[in-house]
Amino acid sequence: MPTPLFTSSRERRLWLWALVAVATIYSTLGLASILAEALRERGMNDDLAAVGFLSGMLLVGLAILTQGLKKRPAGIELVVALSITAIYFMLFLRMAITERSHLIEYSVLAILIYEALLERARQSRHVPIPALLAILATASLGAIDECIQWFIPSRVFDPADILFNTSAAVMAVVASSALAWARRRFGKTHSG
Repeated sequence: MPTPLFTSSRERRLWLWALVAVATIYSTLGLASILAEALRERGMNDDLAAVGFLSGMLLVGLAILTQGLKKRPAGIELVVALSITAIYFMLFLRMAITERSHLIEYSVLAILIYEALLERARQSRHVPIPALLAILATASLGAIDECIQWFIPSRVFDPADILFNTSAAVMAVVASSALAWARRRFGKTHSG
């Protein structure tokens, strides 16, 4: 009997959501510049960008927190979560809007891939270094994103964006791992 592709329904859902995230990112490649230009002509680009950025930042925070904090957090977990939030916030303040969108998109994608790989490992499947695999997979998908842009007249291939996508993956996986570590290390005495 062949081995099933997924080890659990949770793993299947996580991979499905990762696929949806990739499809969404790739599907907006041509549409994004057209939409941005239309908004710019109407003078709405800055306001909408601010709302989109804040919404995206909230989604990244929720994704990290929901994956890293399964129970009521202990004191040290809150410190770790607040530290991660502060790092993301300060980085967002230093980046332009386009880089911020990469950080949001690829952070969420990295968390989905990382959690899918962790779930696979929890189900007794061999997954060597899930964090590194999640970062490499996300970075590869980000590189493909940039390569696709090479063929779209309204877009520009930018190697720096590959670096932003990879940085987003690293930050998200490290943040999720830090929260999970804090839960394992300090959560045993606080079972909420």
